[in-house]
Amino acid sequence: MLGSIIGDIVGSTYEFDNIKTKDFPFFKKGSEYTDDSILTIATADWLLHGGDIARYYSNYATKYDSPMGGYGPSFRRWVIQTQLTGDYQPYNSCGNGSAMRVGPVGWAFNTKEEILHYARISAECTHNHPEGIKGAQAVALSIFLARQGASKEEIRQTIENDFGYDLALSIDEIRPRYSWRGLDGRINGGTCQGSIPQAIRAFIDGTDFVDCIRNAVSIGGDSDTIACITGSISEAYYEIPTEIYQKAWDYLPKEFQETITAFERKYQQK
Repeated sequence: MLGSIIGDIVGSTYEFDNIKTKDFPFFKKGSEYTDDSILTIATADWLLHGGDIARYYSNYATKYDSPMGGYGPSFRRWVIQTQLTGDYQPYNSCGNGSAMRVGPVGWAFNTKEEILHYARISAECTHNHPEGIKGAQAVALSIFLARQGASKEEIRQTIENDFGYDLALSIDEIRPRYSWRGLDGRINGGTCQGSIPQAIRAFIDGTDFVDCIRNAVSIGGDSDTIACITGSISEAYYEIPTEIYQKAWDYLPKEFQETITAFERKYQQK
């Protein structure tokens, strides 16, 4: 699951300072984990220990309340509501937050049906809009397929057929046309529908783990979240270079490291 976190850290300094090239420092001065990593750890903690996933997200966001870049305003309002009133009703979001945190689900189950079911659970406690659920399911299923040895073409066809995402454009075609406003300014790049296809395509066009992350960051937009999603899939397909793994590891507090270690021992033994 560290693939998600690596993408988040690498993309963190480019989220509001987009860069339109693959030639950039991989771990730039000022890079840090953000809310993407915090909530990914929360998902892993839930899978390890069970309980109400909504409480994990609320409690993690309350404990780690000032990450680099902050939390989305709607999610932050939801967290405040849950802590003050105990009301955990979702808020119908289609934001890509449901997809950035779903990575561990893709590792924890061994059938397509389970993957889709638990991806839905992880999403709908906040992001119960159909697009929010679909985005989480598409990412989790991509991870599962990559784990199972599917080719990139098989993954592309499955995601297009099952979820209706258009994955035809290459990263080189996307890059000049993409921004926080999405592709050609048509769909908000902070939504699932405005960023999941691009994140998956960054994986498809990559030649190794690092190249996939560079693809994701180079298109601009919500760089840390797109790279987080790309990293979650790429880890299941490629090996993470040891030096990259260790560098990212050193950014994390001990309690995050302990959760990752426990999760990888239980679910990611190869």
